[in-house]
Amino acid sequence: MEKYILPKRQAITVFLVFAFGYFLSCLLRAITATLSPILTSEFNLFAADLGLLAGGYFLGFACMQIPLGYLLDKFGPKKIVSSFLLIALIGTTSFALAQSFSGLLVSRILIGVGVSACLMAPLTGYRIWFAENQQQRANSWMLMIASLGFLSSTLPIQLLLPSFGWRWIFGGISILILISIFLMLAFIPKWDHQKEDELKENSSKSGSLSDVWKDRFFISVIPMGLFNYGGLMAIQTLWAGPWMTRVAGYTPLESATGLFWINITMLVSFFLWGYFLPRITNSGFSALKILKLGLPISFLIMISIIILGPKAGAFYITLFILSSIFLSVTQPAVGLSFPSYLAGKALTSFNLLIFLGTFIMQWLMGLVIDLVKNLGYSEIIGFKSAFSVFLFLSLVSYIFFLIINKKRNENKT
Repeated sequence: MEKYILPKRQAITVFLVFAFGYFLSCLLRAITATLSPILTSEFNLFAADLGLLAGGYFLGFACMQIPLGYLLDKFGPKKIVSSFLLIALIGTTSFALAQSFSGLLVSRILIGVGVSACLMAPLTGYRIWFAENQQQRANSWMLMIASLGFLSSTLPIQLLLPSFGWRWIFGGISILILISIFLMLAFIPKWDHQKEDELKENSSKSGSLSDVWKDRFFISVIPMGLFNYGGLMAIQTLWAGPWMTRVAGYTPLESATGLFWINITMLVSFFLWGYFLPRITNSGFSALKILKLGLPISFLIMISIIILGPKAGAFYITLFILSSIFLSVTQPAVGLSFPSYLAGKALTSFNLLIFLGTFIMQWLMGLVIDLVKNLGYSEIIGFKSAFSVFLFLSLVSYIFFLIINKKRNENKT
């Protein structure tokens, strides 16, 4: 029998309001992949500039993760997410009006800061307002909303570009952010201070960040969060588009169509993954075992992409992103490896790693592409080199993860 803390209708409304804000966050996260050809042409951007511009979102996002955990505990999701979205509104509007690369970059960082609460605020709220049997469902469906945001940033945006231009598209997104703020203020419940005080009481037991960062399991996933997860996000939200246009020879429309179907695939995959994951874990497959057995598949596909080069189009990129779905068990595993009074700090800490890693990998891959081109090699060699650097760092992180957890298991026995 399904249980609810909030009345069912109110719980659905709360989810939809949060989902709308998170949808806009993911749309803004991935939109640079679709706009990369026009921004590169209009502002004469190098690959490193493009990587830095896309990564600016993740830099702003990452900088807020640690203070965000404290702010959410103190003031609650309603006040924090609506206040932060005002910053996103300023950033999106200034991006639409920017006349230089520096203007684009500052605006992009502001957008990242502004939407940084769009996932952590719902997850914090769900812990108080949703019964336990509803939280996993809500969390899985938020991943579907992320895919929907990425999906909307591809072919729909590409089709709107000829009629409206990228500046008016950002103007329209600004209006949607304003609507989201009003919906948050109107429909998200006030923070339950009694339960907040209970959380503070619990956190006084040993609620310091050092307890998170000294934990062996958390240490084992630090490189994986930075490089495996960060690199995956860097490819999905930026470099998949340029790979298809500059390496595989796609037109901008074909690239946007490829990104569209990549995200359609991910949307369906997250739905199925969320549905079957409880059954998989109940049959004895822990997060550690899923990562150990699943991640090598993504490495093999990335090797194929690097070898095939121009022959590896949207289909191979889709296979790589699809095979990386095993990484999605990492964040819940981090949260579950800590007591409840540390779970929030653990989740925001790992989120920090993911988005800091995405910034690093987006910029690093752009720098590698430019470096190889400056050495006289083709752009295709540059992209293959950048993907090779990502693969190497991912393999090292995976081996580190296995070694640390092998020692951890040995210490337990």
